[in-house]
Amino acid sequence: MHESFPAILIEDQDGKPKAGFKQLTLADLPDNDVLVEVAFSSLNYKDGLAVSGRQKIARKPPTIAGIDLAGTVVESRSDAWKPGDKVLVNGWGMSETQQGGYTRFQKVKAEWLVAVPDAFTLEQAMAIGTAGYTAALCVDALEDFGISNDGEVLVTGAAGGVGSVAVALLARAGYTVTASTGRPETHGYLTSLGATGFIDRATLQEKGPPLQKERWSGAVDSVGSSTLVNVLAQTRYGGAVAACGLAGGADLTGTVLPHILRGIALLGVDSVMAPFSKRERAWARLARDLDPALLAEITTVEPMTRLPELAEQILAGQIRGRVVIDVTR
Repeated sequence: MHESFPAILIEDQDGKPKAGFKQLTLADLPDNDVLVEVAFSSLNYKDGLAVSGRQKIARKPPTIAGIDLAGTVVESRSDAWKPGDKVLVNGWGMSETQQGGYTRFQKVKAEWLVAVPDAFTLEQAMAIGTAGYTAALCVDALEDFGISNDGEVLVTGAAGGVGSVAVALLARAGYTVTASTGRPETHGYLTSLGATGFIDRATLQEKGPPLQKERWSGAVDSVGSSTLVNVLAQTRYGGAVAACGLAGGADLTGTVLPHILRGIALLGVDSVMAPFSKRERAWARLARDLDPALLAEITTVEPMTRLPELAEQILAGQIRGRVVIDVTR
């Protein structure tokens, strides 16, 4: 086993977060029950905020960055896991209150782990990553609410990680999917995932009336702010919006009118502390419905050494699809 290994560590510098590469040893890791040799992590919007230092994501520095990981169990004090098991972790406060996945090794709590579905390799598990798993939670939430596939469903931030997987999963489930994006060059890509219509994201950012022409039977929103306000205002009577992100801002300056006059539901979707039953169901959907060829289409693999520049790119909206982080490079 490696005597030392690289990791991206977030430290406190004069009250501000600063991420950088550090050599760590197993002694630097927390005293949790399962030691995992990490193969891959992924790049998510929250990772961009953490690695860039734009927001104070790590609340207990020094903290290893990275909100997810996939790897192989090396040692386990838990009867639930044994050496050689292929496992993944999403959320549970990693990179915030817990040590994260941008490292060659990590010690995690046994209850955080999910077995990597047989359908996926470790790389594919992180090609899906937290963004794809969150997209599956959103689709599950819409289905549980009762949104049928006889109407038009909107996906905002469609060319991003959550949006790309949401488009693919919704199309596979038989929904008519409209993609909102500000990048016309991604239309062909999104069409290949199953989108059949497009709307310029700028039209959803403009201030509009609290009730607008009814269009969407449901929506998956990863943008928030004025975009979410407009999506709610355009949702058909009795519809629902699954909201999971804040790429456009955390504010929500709308009115109650869509909710009390049209019965629109705002379904908050949390991926960090979601119970095991929801995680297991989401990963089962991904294993069943996500075409490996489509997954390959939306994925690029980058070495961990490029994370500082990749973090800036995802915050600037320049990342298409999913970026897998190879922590061995």
